[in-house]
Amino acid sequence: MTDMKADELLKNYAAGVRDFTAVNLSEANLREANLSGAILDRATLDGANLSHANLAQTSLIEADLNGANLSHANLSGSNLGGAILDGAILDGAFLDGANLSQADLTVAKLIQANLSEAELQQTNLKAANLDGADLSGADLTIADLTQANLTQADLNQTNLSGANLDGANIEGTILDENS
Repeated sequence: MTDMKADELLKNYAAGVRDFTAVNLSEANLREANLSGAILDRATLDGANLSHANLAQTSLIEADLNGANLSHANLSGSNLGGAILDGAILDGAFLDGANLSQADLTVAKLIQANLSEAELQQTNLKAANLDGADLSGADLTIADLTQANLTQADLNQTNLSGANLDGANIEGTILDENS
């Protein structure tokens, strides 16, 4: 694991470097940073501020984003497979088409997040707050939504096969009109 400061990462990114595998950016302030297309697999970003950052098409496989602030970040088409996002703040984040399969989003805040067409197979969303989130067309096969808040969430054409919804709040949830 290589320790790196936020300004060093941004300088390297601006110089064309994209591979930051296993870098340690714990508590880094990367608010509004453009890291589109970067490779941050197995990176440590716990407690980092990535609010309003552009992380579209970024690879964050098995990254540690425990408690990170990703509110209003653009993670469209990103790969967060197996990532640790427990307690992360993703309010208003754009995760459309993102891969979050087997990620840990326990007690994560995803209020009004866009997760349309996202891959969330076997994802842990225990007690996650998905109030008003767009999960239309998402794949939540075998996902754990125990105690999750899905109030006003859009689940139109969402695959919930084998998903655990025990104790989940589905008040006002938008389901397929045809079901």
